[in-house]
Amino acid sequence: MTERVVVDRYTGLAIGGIDPVSYFTDALAVRGLPEFEAVSNGAIWRFARESNRAFFLANPDVYEPRFGGYDPVGVASGKPVAGLAQIWMIHGDRLYLFGREENRDAFAADPALYLRDADRGWVKLSETLARD
Repeated sequence: MTERVVVDRYTGLAIGGIDPVSYFTDALAVRGLPEFEAVSNGAIWRFARESNRAFFLANPDVYEPRFGGYDPVGVASGKPVAGLAQIWMIHGDRLYLFGREENRDAFAADPALYLRDADRGWVKLSETLARD
């Protein structure tokens, strides 16, 4: 599924240059390197190593944050709040980023509730988001 991705307007980097594969392989937010970049879904993605870049390019839908990196709690309430690379969670083999720790904690307590509402609202909300 192609999603609108939160991108730094000055650098074009997704998730602040953090390697999206590292959340899955290292259980950490690891800074990517300029020599391991890829462009996907209108964003520049950085990776800590070439193997992570290859994993991502083989299946970006697995590694890109769900809802394009917008906080699913915000999406569930109809508000596009950019998630932060350092406040994250993997649920159901997908990466979610959150704007606040309180949102991550609320989501963790009842992911099905937030995902139901976020899934319903995402299509309409994503249409209102500007593409650079």
